[in-house]
Amino acid sequence: MTSVSEQPSRWSQATVYPDMWADPDDDPRTMASPDGELATLQSYLENYRLTLTMKCEGLDLEQLARRSVPPSTMSLLGLLRHLAEVERDWRNRITSGPPAPSLYGGGDGDFHGAVADQGVVDAAYTDLAREQAATDAALAEHRDLSERLGEENIAVRDLLVHRVEEYARHCGHADLLRECVDGRVGQ
Repeated sequence: MTSVSEQPSRWSQATVYPDMWADPDDDPRTMASPDGELATLQSYLENYRLTLTMKCEGLDLEQLARRSVPPSTMSLLGLLRHLAEVERDWRNRITSGPPAPSLYGGGDGDFHGAVADQGVVDAAYTDLAREQAATDAALAEHRDLSERLGEENIAVRDLLVHRVEEYARHCGHADLLRECVDGRVGQ
């Protein structure tokens, strides 16, 4: 673990706007303003997903798994795993039939199991992509934001807003975690 005296220097890869993560030509996030509420929510969700992935790029296994703010169990790898679990949980709330089992077990298994192992890292990225795609596919059938789904009668709008909120909150955590790991900063 890095001690206070060994903290990395802050830096940004961006040169055009130094407070950004990447220069505009290198940034995969869209800054267009889509038409309509559904397209806007989907755009924000996609951009937050990309932001989280960008915060994890270029790190080795140990850096991804590093718990940068003790005593918290939170790490960038843990966030990837947690958000895969969140996607599954939201999908379970709107689909019929028995719920899909937890990916990593209960009791913060998503964070506790986030260890510096290539198989764990690869599985986290695979799980996240699969769960995002499955939840997106389940919601693609429901374009009316007022439609209510599942036993909890959740509005599609509420589900999308909750997903945006979840990624936004954790991207804030990722900002701090990444800065603690190697000093890189930027939106």
